[in-house]
Amino acid sequence: MPSKKRNWIAKALENFSSWATRATGTSMVFMVALAVIIVWAITGPIFHYSDTWQLVINTGTTIVTFLMVFLIQRTQNKDALAIHIKLNEIVAALEGASNRLIDVEDLSEADIKLLADHFRRLSQMAKKDQDIASTHSIEEAAARHGLKTMRQEEIRKSKRAR
Repeated sequence: MPSKKRNWIAKALENFSSWATRATGTSMVFMVALAVIIVWAITGPIFHYSDTWQLVINTGTTIVTFLMVFLIQRTQNKDALAIHIKLNEIVAALEGASNRLIDVEDLSEADIKLLADHFRRLSQMAKKDQDIASTHSIEEAAARHGLKTMRQEEIRKSKRAR
């Protein structure tokens, strides 16, 4: 039973953090935050710039910042995981791509730097070939699409044969 309760709490937190992250990224919320700061600044002379007046904004911004750090981090973790899964799928699907790059984010920093140097060198070699059309032609795209379509058809046929 605790598992169901934990799942409900996790789902509620996920929904709230997704909603809060989307909502706080809007122009309207920025305008509300700006209005709060302006109202606070205007009320300074009314409250004689007292310690309480300063404490209100300091406490409010500290609480909001503290909570937003965790909400944003949770959302970024989820987004990063989704991106990694998509990239892993691409690496796994591409003929000629190294499957050793799947989950490359789990390697040590030194190993990642070594791979980055390798790809930086490849990039430098590619820059020497200034003709972008040589690797991004319509014909090449059509050929890749045709190959992909043929493979999908072969997979469908092999599934039917089972």
